[in-house]
Amino acid sequence: MQYSAAVMRRAERAVRCSPFYLKLLAAMRDRSVSVPTIAEDSGALKGYTQQPLSDVATERELMWLASVGILRREVDGQGLTDSFRLTPLGRQLVEKWQDNGDAEKRASLADFLKNAVVRWLRLPDWLI
Repeated sequence: MQYSAAVMRRAERAVRCSPFYLKLLAAMRDRSVSVPTIAEDSGALKGYTQQPLSDVATERELMWLASVGILRREVDGQGLTDSFRLTPLGRQLVEKWQDNGDAEKRASLADFLKNAVVRWLRLPDWLI
């Protein structure tokens, strides 16, 4: 599936502004990863996060990436779970970064500001 350049830029910016490392996204490519696996000291020790995050903060960040289209929440026979995995857009992004070797590049200040405005005000990218 092909995504527009604008969609790829927004997805890339959202991930670079998140507290997660490529190692987490690569793990999500192969299997679903639960919030407790990422939260608190566990995520930092596994190299998934920059620093320990609470369960609430972890879920909030993951839900933002899901709303951007990078992740999806897993569903079992009883409904939604606390696990996430990559969407096709997320897979393309991870493959691109692994191929280019620029996976751990962080966002610029301008990217952080733009991501914050889009995220908190829910404005379309083209308005900013």
